[in-house]
Amino acid sequence: MTGHSPEIDPHTGVETTGHEWDGIKELNNPLPRWWRFVFWASVVVAIGYWILMPAWPALPGLQGNTTGVLQQSDRTDVASDIAAMRQDRAALSARLAAVDASTILRDHDLSQLALSLGESAFGDNCATCHGAGGRGAKGFPRLADDVWLWGGKLEEIEHTLRYGIRSGHPETRTSEMPAFGRDELLPQDQIEDLAQYVMQKSGQRADAAAAMRGQPLFETNCVSCHGSDLQGDRSKGAVNLTDKDWIYGGDAATIRRTIYGPRNGVMPAWVDRLDPATIRALAIYVHSLGGGE
Repeated sequence: MTGHSPEIDPHTGVETTGHEWDGIKELNNPLPRWWRFVFWASVVVAIGYWILMPAWPALPGLQGNTTGVLQQSDRTDVASDIAAMRQDRAALSARLAAVDASTILRDHDLSQLALSLGESAFGDNCATCHGAGGRGAKGFPRLADDVWLWGGKLEEIEHTLRYGIRSGHPETRTSEMPAFGRDELLPQDQIEDLAQYVMQKSGQRADAAAAMRGQPLFETNCVSCHGSDLQGDRSKGAVNLTDKDWIYGGDAATIRRTIYGPRNGVMPAWVDRLDPATIRALAIYVHSLGGGE
């Protein structure tokens, strides 16, 4: 058995690794001294970190991860910070719940806290239906305007939030529009005449003859809730039919559909789901969106 003598590159005098790619041989240059110093320093730092800090998730004979000499734990620190935050927040929430909404608005610090808490709670609980910033959607009222079914004062908004609309809660706001077509209260031709009358009164193009026939039908069936001026009644949650704000749409087909079989949408009662401070903060946030009274 003969010994293997290293191959020396004739141009540089450096030993090769024996590897060759496309006629190019790799030189076996030693690593720079600075690199070796950095490498071994890194090894020393790593060993020191293993000793001082939590480093290994589990070792044989241990119930959990290594804790290190310093006993430092990010999990413990985070839990401590969260507990402190909750304690501070609980004190502020107690202040929110202890005073009425109008008092909160006069206190700058409390009002800013309420707006911040309300915006967060709105995003978690309300934006799915009412949209980000209360922009609304088809079937869900827009909250960033001055049009209110049940009133836009702080106490009215808070009541709606607490007990909902047609939610089944004993204190809920309740109104129910009859299904004039589905329950066969009116024939289809009279529903069409009613729709034309509503369109005419809301400033849209309508069949004048049909609207004239629809007026006495409206006076007989609709005035008790929507009023003779068609401007609605907040005490009953009856909408104003003369403006351009429609929950489901103001075109002829949608109005006919609503008269035939109204949707009578439901808003949940939040009194058993959110704490009083959060509900009050939500009321203040909704009030601030631009439509509060």
